[in-house]
Amino acid sequence: MSGAGSAEAPWSGRVVLVTGSSSGIGAAVARRFGSLGASILVNSSRSVEAGRAVADSLPDALYIQADVADEAQCSMLVENALARWGRLDVLVNNAGTGPVIPHQNLSDATLDVWREVFAVNVFGVWALTVAAAPALAETKGSIVNVTSLAGVRQGGSSLPYATSKAATNHMTELVARVLGPDVRVNAIAPGLVDTPRTASWEGSFEQYAQVAPMHRAATADDVAEVVLFLAESPYLTGEILVLDGGFGLVR
Repeated sequence: MSGAGSAEAPWSGRVVLVTGSSSGIGAAVARRFGSLGASILVNSSRSVEAGRAVADSLPDALYIQADVADEAQCSMLVENALARWGRLDVLVNNAGTGPVIPHQNLSDATLDVWREVFAVNVFGVWALTVAAAPALAETKGSIVNVTSLAGVRQGGSSLPYATSKAATNHMTELVARVLGPDVRVNAIAPGLVDTPRTASWEGSFEQYAQVAPMHRAATADDVAEVVLFLAESPYLTGEILVLDGGFGLVR
């Protein structure tokens, strides 16, 4: 990427758009890049007050409410970043949705549920990728998609959710072929992560701690560190990096 910045603020002068960044993984990603001097576009579809609080906590940030399931709003997010800072260096597609539905309850995973999940987790990623690609090409930037271990191995909070993450993983590889060498595209596929969304999953955390070699679930900061690595690595593209503390090794 261009504009390396100073040693104290290596991301100074560069711009990062993080969807779904009012809490959890997205907020941790926004804060990690912001701590390195990047300008951050913070986004959420509903949690406006929390999103503004994240933006206000950063040295140079802008909060924009937008639903990534709406193609026009995806374009609007990119346009706001360009209007504010005149460039875009990294797109982090983190916004996601997915109800908890036991996999065996097939009738509960209605087509309406599938459509809602894919609208955000797949179509939103696509729309933002298309909208951001020209600006990212100008800066030799990158895209990092936050997917899930559920898209790599058989698991996840529901069948629609797991399938949507598998689709986004495959999209990552396909788009990396198309956009290289100007734009790198990678994905991080976390296992269980301790976030507000998973706070009530007590049994899952206990099982994870017993099974995973690291004996704990990931934190949002763990994920943010890998997102930063994927964004910084100048030769890495088309990779799906699993971050599960070794959980998949013993299942």
